[in-house]
Amino acid sequence: MKRFGSLLTLAVLAAGAGAGGYSAGQQDLSVSDVVQMIETTIGRPLYAEPMPTTADPAPSGPVIYYRHPDGDPAYSSTPKRTEDGRDFVAVLASEDVSFEIRPEMKAGGGEAVAPSDRRILYYRNPMGLPDTSPTPKKDSMGMDYIPVFDGEADDGSTVKVSAGKLQRTGVKTALATKGSIKRPVRVPGTVTLDERRVSVVSIRTEAFLEEVAAITTGDVIERGQPLVRFYAKEIAAAGALYAADLKSGGGRKAASGSFQRLENLAVPVEAIEEIEKTKKVPISVALTAPRSGVVLERMAVDGMMAEAGQTLFRIADVSVVWVMADVPEYALSSVRVGDRATVRIRSLPGNVFEGKVGLIYPEIQEQTRTARIRIELPNANGLLLTNMYAEVEIATGGTDPVVTVPDSAVIDTGDRQVVIVDKGEGSFEPRNVKVGMRGEGMAEIVEGLVEGEKVVVSANFLIDAESNLKAALSALTPAEAQP
Repeated sequence: MKRFGSLLTLAVLAAGAGAGGYSAGQQDLSVSDVVQMIETTIGRPLYAEPMPTTADPAPSGPVIYYRHPDGDPAYSSTPKRTEDGRDFVAVLASEDVSFEIRPEMKAGGGEAVAPSDRRILYYRNPMGLPDTSPTPKKDSMGMDYIPVFDGEADDGSTVKVSAGKLQRTGVKTALATKGSIKRPVRVPGTVTLDERRVSVVSIRTEAFLEEVAAITTGDVIERGQPLVRFYAKEIAAAGALYAADLKSGGGRKAASGSFQRLENLAVPVEAIEEIEKTKKVPISVALTAPRSGVVLERMAVDGMMAEAGQTLFRIADVSVVWVMADVPEYALSSVRVGDRATVRIRSLPGNVFEGKVGLIYPEIQEQTRTARIRIELPNANGLLLTNMYAEVEIATGGTDPVVTVPDSAVIDTGDRQVVIVDKGEGSFEPRNVKVGMRGEGMAEIVEGLVEGEKVVVSANFLIDAESNLKAALSALTPAEAQP
């Protein structure tokens, strides 16, 4: 301000001197006449004391910090000297730059005045440290402790947030509702045959294959269809004995021994009935298909000598197939026998097959850490072929309704699980809960919450952090500072 006044005086003097010099040159005036003319222009003697200016108020208040004497960005909370031995300059409270509204200062005291008639309970550290004081105080950097008023510390966890702050932070809430949690488990799988529907065709004694039917691998056959005709010396001997027993009278009851021998050799019923009718042993016996299905393997050849137990045909019924899926170990606990499974085949787009989990194998694969499960699927139209790649989705979870909240409402700290309950009128309460199953963006609340309560689903971690700070400060507040 003083500098501005000096500059204004110089400008007026320059103007007066210019005007006086011009007049002196025109009218041949003396120096004293020019001085008198300038004094008349500015309205005061030229060599008198300068005009008083409005002085800035003297700095006041306590020392906030100390700054570098040259204005360098160097500060200290205690008195300090520069490297060349000069003292740092003290900055008082009135000189400190602040963007916050300063509380009114008491004369000579420097204590904050409460913005309302509410009683101040205690003062907390402005940096959020666990430090409180029953009286006004400053920290090591000179910052005032923040007063905590009556009504702001009802308990150690409840937080009150203004409507404006709620809008700025984006706090959103949702109701706790009753519903079922669905957690689909998606795993790869492979189509395989039902082990119970595979049959092997063989002969129980050494035999000569006279004629093999025109059946090849992959053909679809029906039950009872002839496969091969063969001659077996042991079967012929057992048949001759049975025919002789029948001729001796007494019927099948009298020939029970020879009849049992024929059954042990797996002689077809048709061949035994022919012996009973004709009382003669047929030269060759026909072997038929034991079930309908697909021929997986044909080993029989015309004219070959087959040994006892040698596989001649292998047949599989594909009306029902299995899908073998590998479930990761961490997801195995949610899969149950009987759970509904949806199977999609990449090579059959648009087709969806529905089945159920039939078995969970009691073994974990060491290398993949997965467990194998079996899903049974009907395959009446024969679209599902063995070794097809399948995408399996298992619908896990119970059907009973439970209390559920959006998954984002749960804060999992590792030691506990918390939800922020909206108690209305800007009041929020963190509450410990026990979380059950999760799935499809929802979480089951086993304990700690009831249907209809409102929970925070967005920006809830901000409220939880403020609640934790408030609880810590409340716990560390001295007894005399407590309300």
